[in-house]
Amino acid sequence: MNLLLKLKETVSSVLPIMAIVAFLGMTLAPLGSELLVRFIFGGLLLIQGLTVFLLGVDIGILPIGERSGAALTAKRSLPLLLSVSFVIGFMVTVAEPDVQVLASQIKSISPSVNKWALIFMIAAGIGLFVIIGLMRTMLSLKLKYVLIVSYAGLFLLAFLSPSEFQGIAFDAGGATTGPMTVPFIMALGVGVAAVRSKGQLHSGKASSSSSSSQEHSSDDSFGLTGIASIGPIAAVCFYGIMQRFTQSQSQAGEELAAASQIIGGADKATGLSVFLVELPSVLKEVTMALLPLVAMFIVFQIFLLKMPPFQVRRMAKGLAYSFLGLVLFLCGANGGFMPAGKALGELLGTSASSLGNWWTVLLLGTGTLFGAVVVCAEPAVWVLTEQVESISGGTIKRKVMLATLSLGVAVSTGLSMLRVLYTFSLWYILIPGYALAIVLTFFCPPLFTAIAFDSGGVASGPMTSTFILSFTLGASAACGGNPVTDAFGVIALVAMTPLIAIQILGIIFRVKQRRAKTK
Repeated sequence: MNLLLKLKETVSSVLPIMAIVAFLGMTLAPLGSELLVRFIFGGLLLIQGLTVFLLGVDIGILPIGERSGAALTAKRSLPLLLSVSFVIGFMVTVAEPDVQVLASQIKSISPSVNKWALIFMIAAGIGLFVIIGLMRTMLSLKLKYVLIVSYAGLFLLAFLSPSEFQGIAFDAGGATTGPMTVPFIMALGVGVAAVRSKGQLHSGKASSSSSSSQEHSSDDSFGLTGIASIGPIAAVCFYGIMQRFTQSQSQAGEELAAASQIIGGADKATGLSVFLVELPSVLKEVTMALLPLVAMFIVFQIFLLKMPPFQVRRMAKGLAYSFLGLVLFLCGANGGFMPAGKALGELLGTSASSLGNWWTVLLLGTGTLFGAVVVCAEPAVWVLTEQVESISGGTIKRKVMLATLSLGVAVSTGLSMLRVLYTFSLWYILIPGYALAIVLTFFCPPLFTAIAFDSGGVASGPMTSTFILSFTLGASAACGGNPVTDAFGVIALVAMTPLIAIQILGIIFRVKQRRAKTK
């Protein structure tokens, strides 16, 4: 039953995109029979891979996170909790499929970027800000003040980094909060909040707290993912600053000039054989990604968890499912899904730049439609909307939540297409958007603020990382722009939408609550 449920969620996520692309690829933007067949086969691999991967997360990876979080908090040792939490955040981020896809796309248009160095920087950023988030919970600091200070420092660091890395950095923040990372981080956050509500952790001893920890425990259960997602942005900005000193200006210019050619380059393999060509490199990447996680599980089992053999076998089975699912997912994405997205973006972008008029409207409309469909199809969005409806006692209806997110993400992807066509700076959208999100924290109930920033990466799931980003990269290359500065940033805009939308709904909930009390 669990497998069927996962299959249903994945099909509802992938199938709408496949239907739209198939329609456009056979009518207004002919992709050719070979690429269409590859796209459909890649989509089927994507569905199978994501289904098996999510099942493996449920029965193997998620229990490891929950049990590790519980065991660590039970030790009541702050140094142990923080150090191991960094390791957990680092390991699971390395294995995150969305991060793997994003790093591959960055590498494809900027050969000087070391893929694994970039992934490790992103993972270190997650680990560091997980520590900051846990300290926020331990010290009972208000989330909005932590966010204000963190984002102020983040934007300063972003301004100092090269423009080529700014969009990539904010995209990394959205890509990290995927099906691998979130379960671990949420388990840690909930576990630490539960322990703090009974007594604070301090140097290995439990001490009683006369503060109102019980009052804030529900708020403290959320927000850790939102804080952690700041880390990858800062890490990539820092990586960009280091690249500025190690790479000459002439090298950078040559790379940017060649970017559009790399984006639009044809695959050497033809037909379905491309998937076999992709398989060896994917197997190597997935092994490198999951091996540290397996090693961490073995160490935790020996020294911390000490589970009975039948539970160990179940979790090992889950890790095997995750491995197989990740291989299928990346083969489908690299071999068929992303090339078709790039090709479709190129065809529509070429028509829009040369013919203008309604072709420009078609490009904008297609990008906007992709955004509206993708956010409603993401499995994590359905979980989020159910959570908000439950917290609000039915006052905030699930349908209203879905409609709000759909409208917001549609606007985000539409703005991304405008950036591709008119090449204006990402800062014109990000600064007002994040400023509004921060201002709303002063009017929104704290619980909704925490959920909003936690869910910033929920909308930017596998479909955004694999297809919409590829579509935007292809359109940018075809329009004669610089894909590095004009296309990257689409994931960031999609991830920014829930920060605003959910807080607005939280304010509406507060107003309705006050009106109900006055009656």
